[in-house]
Amino acid sequence: MAIEVDVLKRVPVREQDPKVRATNFEEVCLGYNKEEAEAEATRCLNCKNPQCQKGCPVAINIPAFIQEVKEGNVEAAYQIISESSALPAVCGRVCPQESQCEGKCIRGFKGEPVSIGKLERYVADTAREMGIVPEGAKEKKNHKVAVIGSGPSGLTCAGDLAKLGYDVTIFEALHEAGGVLVYGIPEFRLPKEKVVKKEIENVEKLGVKIEKDVVIGKSVTIDSLMKNEGFDAVFVGSGAGLPKFMHIPGEQALGVFSANEFLTRSNLMKAFSKDSTTPIMHPKKTVVVGGGNVAMDAARTALRLGSEVHVVYRRSEEELPARKEEVEHAKQEGVVFDLLNNPVEILTDEEGWVRGCRCIKMKLGEPDESGRRSPIEIPGSEFEIECDAVIMSLGTSPNPLISSTTEGLDINKRKCIIAQEDNGQTSKKGVFAGGDAVTGAATVILAMGAGKAAAAGIDEYLRSLD
Repeated sequence: MAIEVDVLKRVPVREQDPKVRATNFEEVCLGYNKEEAEAEATRCLNCKNPQCQKGCPVAINIPAFIQEVKEGNVEAAYQIISESSALPAVCGRVCPQESQCEGKCIRGFKGEPVSIGKLERYVADTAREMGIVPEGAKEKKNHKVAVIGSGPSGLTCAGDLAKLGYDVTIFEALHEAGGVLVYGIPEFRLPKEKVVKKEIENVEKLGVKIEKDVVIGKSVTIDSLMKNEGFDAVFVGSGAGLPKFMHIPGEQALGVFSANEFLTRSNLMKAFSKDSTTPIMHPKKTVVVGGGNVAMDAARTALRLGSEVHVVYRRSEEELPARKEEVEHAKQEGVVFDLLNNPVEILTDEEGWVRGCRCIKMKLGEPDESGRRSPIEIPGSEFEIECDAVIMSLGTSPNPLISSTTEGLDINKRKCIIAQEDNGQTSKKGVFAGGDAVTGAATVILAMGAGKAAAAGIDEYLRSLD
């Protein structure tokens, strides 16, 4: 049955009902089927000067793959995407398309932009179901490259280098590959078995080897990889997993979590299960401090554990850094937003458990360095929120273990590795870096873009050795 298309409006995307999905960890968005995807693809203007492609950090040829979708050629569309992206099913789900490719879509000036992300997801999911895999290198090169970290930047860098014919090994500190894709993003946004695991397998099919449970800086160092194990270049994509806190009274109480710990234990260790050997608490009422995507993930996860959830954020909704889609989904599911408030103390009972959170009301002043209006406390406006859990989602910074055990690797005052933006080259010859280890916590797609740039830089460096 043909779908009637309004060129000014997107073909709607099916989702789980909010009341139902708030009780399970199954994926919220159900994506397009064949008819819906091909109908949405007809809205693309196939611009000669595609601004959408300029807005994509990995420069996918968006009009070309959408044209193939329109004509029903999924395999051709997948190979076009795979030339630029190693993780299309991931990007189609978690990229902030509204501020990148879709934000620059010409169709969006007089209507709604083309649903580029949902079309990318459709292509990747359909290709997976058809058993289609990305094309590998035709010739092998006689150079070994070590990639530290199997998150978005590491997988992208490794995949690009493998396509160029290099012998690539990824070293992952955890027992599962995927980095933030497996420990940070919940199942209801990014299925692990169906999506993440399959995307990683596709990278392995390009010839990439993955060694798990290897902590660089403890198990082995970058210097020993290069001196003793024959690696000609190294890419550091170790992410930023060190959580930040507010340093307010009561922050050490039982029932206070970093969002990193809460999500890692839930996503990677399945600690929400009654059968878990290290179960996580199922709070009755949770305060989540912060307004980014990670805060939304933590809030929606706590909600699914049966908790009433309040997001406390010191600015207004207009300044919320989280994706609008994630905020909207959280609201639909029942998360309460207590905006223009900020915690000043975590209250505890006699046994040291959280019993509440004392907050102060805020107002917005002049814009700060980030361009957002600065929050200012309103004296005498303190109030309490009763709760038995507090989740701090205030951002993360890189773990200094790698930089402190690598000779000649420069870092900045934020403990981030200093690397050139265009090719990822660090102060140490043959060592490149990208993603959150360089920028601090950012998005999946920006990390992928950094991994892609570093792969090109490593290729140029290794060719110079020849």
